[in-house]
Amino acid sequence: MKNRAASMFPVAMLLLLAALTFWLSQVIQGKTPRGPLRHDPDYWVDGLKLRRFDINGKLQHTLVAEKLVHYPDDDTTIVTEPHLTYHQLPPLEIFARMAYIGRDGKEVDLVDDVKVIRQGATDDLPPTLLETKALKVFPDEEKASTKDPVTLTRGASVMHGSGLETDNRTGITVMHGRVTGTLYPNRTKTP
Repeated sequence: MKNRAASMFPVAMLLLLAALTFWLSQVIQGKTPRGPLRHDPDYWVDGLKLRRFDINGKLQHTLVAEKLVHYPDDDTTIVTEPHLTYHQLPPLEIFARMAYIGRDGKEVDLVDDVKVIRQGATDDLPPTLLETKALKVFPDEEKASTKDPVTLTRGASVMHGSGLETDNRTGITVMHGRVTGTLYPNRTKTP
């Protein structure tokens, strides 16, 4: 019986040491989750110029920005002074002071002084200008929407609304709320 108790003593001491180590670990670390707790960038780019091509090698769009900052804790990206150009006919340009890009890049929130300029289909037609405070853009679908007040201007024609949905592929734009404005006919030169 003495041999059995003597052989169990080291096992009991190891269990006691393991329990003490676990307890000390809990006291020191507390109940804080492991991993990054700070919202620090893992990389940034100054003077960004990014070009995206389709599968045939044709230039789709170009993004030029003052600065891009990526945060690994929530996988978000902030872009300062973005200028996005869709190279199509007619060309489309988007400007803002800031852009917040979500995890997968499928959703972009443009904020502060957002301007979208679509050039006229011909040299005779004036460009169309959209101005708003914020615009949510879905780049792959080429769609955008806002619930903020919007102003659309084309030549002397001006429209105001309290929101907007637009589809760049179909060319359909729907303004929401009480829409007001003044429309003038497009006068093109006839031969």
